[in-house]
Amino acid sequence: MAETIELHAFMDLAELFRARQWANPRQFALAEAMSGPALLGALGIAVERVEVMFVNRKAVATAQAHICPGDRVALVPPGVPGPHRFLLGFKNR
Repeated sequence: MAETIELHAFMDLAELFRARQWANPRQFALAEAMSGPALLGALGIAVERVEVMFVNRKAVATAQAHICPGDRVALVPPGVPGPHRFLLGFKNR
């Protein structure tokens, strides 16, 4: 039986969730671990729309993200203002 991840979306991605009538946060079934790009593919979200993923509160570049069942994942699009990038921990990711 598949477990779920808790998936949060911010800024433009939150608008995408609303347009698709998805809850935010959304529970998403995940049978096994997958990469960040694979998760976005399963969600139908272009990789270019996500600059950083937070996996269990740790900022990770989308290409390096590894998501496991039970994880909490946040999707952050490009365009987060400069000071917030530093405070969120992904200034140069």
